[in-house]
Amino acid sequence: MPAQPSFDISTGADLQEVDNAVNQATKEVAQRYDFKGSKAGVSFDRATATLTLVADDDFKMKALQDVLQAKLVRRGVPVKNLELGPVTPAAGDTVRQEIKLTQGIPPEKARAIVKALKDHKFKKAQASIQGEEIRVQAPSRDELQAVIAFLRTQDFGLELKFGNYRG
Repeated sequence: MPAQPSFDISTGADLQEVDNAVNQATKEVAQRYDFKGSKAGVSFDRATATLTLVADDDFKMKALQDVLQAKLVRRGVPVKNLELGPVTPAAGDTVRQEIKLTQGIPPEKARAIVKALKDHKFKKAQASIQGEEIRVQAPSRDELQAVIAFLRTQDFGLELKFGNYRG
């Protein structure tokens, strides 16, 4: 008997695209008149998938966020996956903000997605959490298509990616 059709639900950003967006944002900040002589900047730590924004004040921080978000959107990085930290005072009369990139579905969101699928009462679709992904199996491809359509209408605070589709 062949394996049931299935697909995986995951989330995450291409870290190279994030790196490119940070470089573009840094170049734009260096050229913009409203940032001349300011200590504004963006740094990206790939290992922890964390962006650090530094600016002179809250107004420049907001402008820096707008520049960065525009570059991320243009590079196809889902901004839904950004967890904005609080803006905190830093050394030298500056403010700092850390932004975490969600790589993989956190356990509490994964449980919420599986619960939503169970509550919607798909006849034979079964969802199982596998680490930072969710695998959905069903005897028919039509059922899987219905699950994907349903999940696209829901908002879990993450950009969901559907891949590894096996028919």
